[in-house]
Amino acid sequence: MKTLEEKLKRASENRAIIDGLYKAFAEGDIPTVLGMMDSTIVWNEAEGNPYADGNPYIGPDAVLNGVFGRIGAEHAYFNLKDIVLHEMFNDKVLATLRYDGKHNNGNSYDAQVAHFWTLKDGKVIAFQQYVDTKKLHDAFSK
Repeated sequence: MKTLEEKLKRASENRAIIDGLYKAFAEGDIPTVLGMMDSTIVWNEAEGNPYADGNPYIGPDAVLNGVFGRIGAEHAYFNLKDIVLHEMFNDKVLATLRYDGKHNNGNSYDAQVAHFWTLKDGKVIAFQQYVDTKKLHDAFSK
């Protein structure tokens, strides 16, 4: 059984991994982001998000093609802002943040988001997105 000190250390390590992932994403370093994922990652977009049509995305290539590639192709810009990471036990990290985006149809949005990350041995094995899907729907509609 792990001591509290060991659990706190692991929680801090996991938070640092996710922080590095967000920093790489902000720099457009998608190969690094994908490299932080386990080969069998299970990625789920929020129900009601247009990108949830492929849930669950299994593996980094599925995330790249089904989520990241589509966001890049369909947006004039897409940024993550106001990211706050919350350390948790049991190899989980919660991130609260906002999406600041502009769809190619000209509609901009600023949506409230939560990302729930699960890690194992320093790699992301699961991701669950929670987002204001009404804002996304309105922005993605012409």
